[in-house]
Amino acid sequence: MIAIIKYNAGNIRSVQNGLSRLGYRSVITDNKNEIIKADKVIFPGVGEASSAMKYLKERELDQLILSLEQPVLGICLGLQLMCRHSFEGSTGGLNIFNADVRRFPAADKVPHMGWNNFTSVSGPLFQGIGSDEDVYYVHSYYAEICSQTVAVCDYIVSFSAAMQNGNFYATQFHPEKSAGTGTRILNNFLKL
Repeated sequence: MIAIIKYNAGNIRSVQNGLSRLGYRSVITDNKNEIIKADKVIFPGVGEASSAMKYLKERELDQLILSLEQPVLGICLGLQLMCRHSFEGSTGGLNIFNADVRRFPAADKVPHMGWNNFTSVSGPLFQGIGSDEDVYYVHSYYAEICSQTVAVCDYIVSFSAAMQNGNFYATQFHPEKSAGTGTRILNNFLKL
């Protein structure tokens, strides 16, 4: 079973629909026992960092996520909340990734919305994926590049398109909306 963490953020149903298209059953939940028992956990989201983190803390899901030993995939806001700190609402993160989350410079076109490729990729999520392949983004904030960055994208600045630390994986882009490339990335995660 795949648990999709419910935490007051959008885009959860599109992730569940994407998994269903791949033939996987999932449950959207904030129930600790369901999350702990899941084979894989997905931590998606579109929304605002401080209100999402507040929801996690009120239900002690922040500590639960840190304790998980099965593969966990953060998507978009999920990636950002797995970082050290977000400048969106001056929000402390889960500190899984040693990076801060910053807003793209205001003088340029924000949000970063649409298709973009990578400047580099590595790691198990990207098995069979080239840096020239496009994925779909919708975000105004980005995670800095750090030692846990496994894919880089350029939009105004270079940023972490994907990150990994042990059993924790995350993508800034939306694999469930990224056509064939996203499908292969999701499959790579689900086969871990």
